[in-house]
Amino acid sequence: MAEKPIDLGLGKAYDALFSSQEQRDDEKREKIIDIPLSELHTFKNHPFRVEVNDELREMARSILDHGVVTPAIARPRPEGGYELLSGHRRKAACQLAGLETLPTVVRELDDDAATIVMVDSNQQRENLLPSEKAFAYQMKYEAMKRKAGRPGKNMRQVGTDLIGKRSDELFAESADESARTVQRYIRLTYLLPELLKMVDEGRIAMTPAVELSYLPKKLLEELLDTCEMLDCTPSLSQAVEMKKLAQAGKLKAEDVVTIMSRLKANQQDKLTFRKDTFEAYFPKGYTAKQMEESIINLLKERKRQLDRRRDEAR
Repeated sequence: MAEKPIDLGLGKAYDALFSSQEQRDDEKREKIIDIPLSELHTFKNHPFRVEVNDELREMARSILDHGVVTPAIARPRPEGGYELLSGHRRKAACQLAGLETLPTVVRELDDDAATIVMVDSNQQRENLLPSEKAFAYQMKYEAMKRKAGRPGKNMRQVGTDLIGKRSDELFAESADESARTVQRYIRLTYLLPELLKMVDEGRIAMTPAVELSYLPKKLLEELLDTCEMLDCTPSLSQAVEMKKLAQAGKLKAEDVVTIMSRLKANQQDKLTFRKDTFEAYFPKGYTAKQMEESIINLLKERKRQLDRRRDEAR
């Protein structure tokens, strides 16, 4: 019977003495492991939406056919399991496909580094909503500002020297956006959720939305009520006017109603017809302008006849 090895109490240090450099390098290398979906938890305040739509269903079919091509990224949670940094949609697609695990790269990251990885891994997705970009940019910007105060610890995570550069400039470099664009998206986080939803839906354009973000919350609430009451949304000129008054301390609730009550050119009713709808009723070769003039003349004559009959009936 072979003798039991004597434990000298050296642990990993002892093992390292007799391991090859290749083995030690392999231990440091990131590995992809299959983690049960039940152990993968959503990143706190994750700003990117996961909706069960045709795109997600197509992803689920692709995963069934080809597997998960790009692994998710997660970090261990102190309370157990893992926190997803990227791969929330892949996890949802795996659930749709009936799979139980997701290939994942596990990294040890602090909160700020994890936030930066989470945003960077998701911001390249197509069709991101303005609200998704707004809150993602805000989270990363705040994380980079905190790291700017700890330059000795974050050079590798942020990927550049923080000395002499503002956080928004560093953010712009990493996001392939101008510093001004980053700031404009972050301004959207000051809007009420209902107004931000209008931006996502395209009912309020980006530029007036940024101007509105400078209004106090109470006046934003008044604006929302007015938009719902009048069934309208602010134009750029209206937003700029309200911002100027608000910054001068002169914007009141009644001013919001007055400004929003003005009829905008794009809110006037328009009536249009296709030319081919009327071609059968006019001589061949009539232009759209000739048709329009003829229709107007006919309507004028019709109105004169109705007026004459009304006068005769009195």
